[in-house]
Amino acid sequence: MKRKAAYICLLILCLFLSACLSTNQVNTNKEVSQNAYIENKGSDTLVNLALAWAEQYQKLHPEVQISVTGGGSGTGITALINGTITIANASRQIKPEEIESAEENGFEPIEFIVANDAIAVIVNPENPVDKLTLEQVSKIYKGEYTNWQDVGGEDRPIVKLSRETNSGTHVYFLETVIRLGSKEDKNIFSADTLLLPSSEGIISEVRDNPNAIGYDGLGYVSSDVKMVALAKEAGGDYILASAETVVSGDYPISRHLYMYTRGEPVGAERDYMDWILSSDAQGTITELGFVPYIKE
Repeated sequence: MKRKAAYICLLILCLFLSACLSTNQVNTNKEVSQNAYIENKGSDTLVNLALAWAEQYQKLHPEVQISVTGGGSGTGITALINGTITIANASRQIKPEEIESAEENGFEPIEFIVANDAIAVIVNPENPVDKLTLEQVSKIYKGEYTNWQDVGGEDRPIVKLSRETNSGTHVYFLETVIRLGSKEDKNIFSADTLLLPSSEGIISEVRDNPNAIGYDGLGYVSSDVKMVALAKEAGGDYILASAETVVSGDYPISRHLYMYTRGEPVGAERDYMDWILSSDAQGTITELGFVPYIKE
């Protein structure tokens, strides 16, 4: 009887320890599932909007930590391919060779259109030029027009400003404006174009230099510079960049803004992307000078 009682006590003790271990394991797994870290990097055009989204989302979900940095669309996509970040921001669409590199690394990049934007052509407020055709802008940046007199302005040299080559805005402007959308056109920015590392740098230089011309995402344009109205061709309507002209399709150089993930997102990453596309997050877009994405 004593031996049987001891055996029963031992069995009860084993069951108790097993239950405790199971409970601890469940609690540990629950803690891991509740805490997540999302690293978001890329487009400088998107960085302020991405920061605002991250701050809002973390207030709703304090268990999720989100890091946001810029560096350019190319930098973000490369980091995504290399597996060092969770989400890449881009102001241009991912290139076929980048998709190929991602697939070689074992995943398919998933594209999310998260906002719309316009690229504003800007000059110093002292510059009397207030409208240009896309062809005129193209000729300025190719170096064919070098004096403001060439486009109806004063006798002053044109100082051309651009974002650096890793910028998605740089790539989009090259393809859409300098090459006027032609895939056969191999023209590039003229060698005397000054490359600046940030959108804020473009604004600052145009503000301080009466001879300068630059381009920037609509969300970065301030009252310190003057937007130039653009026409698709000579004789066409000259349109200023605005949320309304982007939505209507009248402004000639508007674009989508993107986020890319490493395959279909899951867990906190999936929830974050769904939230970004929700009406709550899209409301932030207009406050920062961007245009909400309306699915066609």
